[in-house]
Amino acid sequence: MAAFDLRSALLQGIAIPAHPLALNAARRLDERRQRALTRYYLAAGAGGLAVGVHTTQFAIREARHGLFEPVLALAAEEMDRADRAVVRIGGICGPTSQARREAETLQRLGYLAGLLSLAALPDASDDVLIDHARAIGEILPLVGFYLQPAVGGRALTADFWRRFLDIEAVVAVKVAPFNRYQTLDVVRALAESGRTDVALLTGNDDSIVADLVTPYRYGGRELRFHGGLLGHWAVWTQSAVQLLQRCLGEAPTPELLRLGSEVTDCNAAFFDAANGFRGCIAGLHEILRRQGLLEGLWCLDPAEGLSPGQVEAIDRVHRAHPHLNDDSFVAQHLDDWLR
Repeated sequence: MAAFDLRSALLQGIAIPAHPLALNAARRLDERRQRALTRYYLAAGAGGLAVGVHTTQFAIREARHGLFEPVLALAAEEMDRADRAVVRIGGICGPTSQARREAETLQRLGYLAGLLSLAALPDASDDVLIDHARAIGEILPLVGFYLQPAVGGRALTADFWRRFLDIEAVVAVKVAPFNRYQTLDVVRALAESGRTDVALLTGNDDSIVADLVTPYRYGGRELRFHGGLLGHWAVWTQSAVQLLQRCLGEAPTPELLRLGSEVTDCNAAFFDAANGFRGCIAGLHEILRRQGLLEGLWCLDPAEGLSPGQVEAIDRVHRAHPHLNDDSFVAQHLDDWLR
C-alpha cells in the first residue's frame, strides 16, 4: 500500500463508482450483498471505489444506524483481496470536528483519500471552508467535491476553488455541480493554479462523455478530465469502464457523442431528473435489484424510494439502449460474488 502512487493512478484515468448500500427488508446492513457489490465493481474493471459518499447514503453516519465504519471496513476487506491496487476513497462529511474523526477512521482502514463534502457548512465563508479543508488535509489526501445543490451541495465560488487548489494535500476534484458554468470555474482554477498533479474527475452524471472528451484551454494550457467518480457508474459498471476507455483513447466522433446522449438519457431515468432527483438512490437500487445484486430498494430513510413513473422511465431506457447495460456480465458471475 505504501508504494502505491495515488496521484499517478488518478491521472492515468480510472473509473470510480460511488458505492451503494445493501440493506435487507428490516433496513439493516446486508453484509453478503454489500460484499457482492464491491466484488462486482472490481470484476467490472473499476480502478477505484468511493465509499461513504452520497450514493452510500449520508445517513450511515447517524448514531442510530452506526454503519459508517462497518460499511467502509467491508469494502476495504474486499479491496484487500483484489489482485491489483485499487484507489480507495472514503466520504468525509460534517463540521471540522466530525470531518477529522472520519478522516482518521478512513486512514486507519487503509483508505488513500477523502472526498470532502462541504454540505454541512452551507453559509461558511471561503476563509472558513479553506481552513476546514486544510485541517482535514493534515490527516489524509483530499478529493474536492462540487456537489450539486439539488442533492444537498452548496454553491462554491471560483475564488474558493483557486485557493483550494493551493492546498498541497489535494489530489483530485470531483466536479459534480450539474452546471456548465460552475464546472468551468473548477477547470479554470486548476489551469490558473499551475498544478499538474491534480486530477479532474467528472461527477456530472448528466454530461459524462462531454466532460471526458472535451479539451479545455486557459492561458495556453490545455486540460482534460482524467476519469470519473460517479453514482451513475454504480450500475452497468462494465459498460461504463469500456466507455471511459473509449473516451480517453479516441478522438471525439459523432458515434461517441451519440453514446454520450444515450448515457444522459439513462441517467435521467436512474437519477429521477423529472422529479428533482428525489429517487436518485432508489433508481440505482432498482437496476441492481433487477440484476440480482440487491434484494430490494430499501434505503435507510423509509420515505426514500422511487418516484411515480420512474419504473416506467427505467424500463424505457433499458429497451432503448441495451448496448449500455452489463446484464449478461452480471448474470455470468453473480453466484460467485454472492458466495
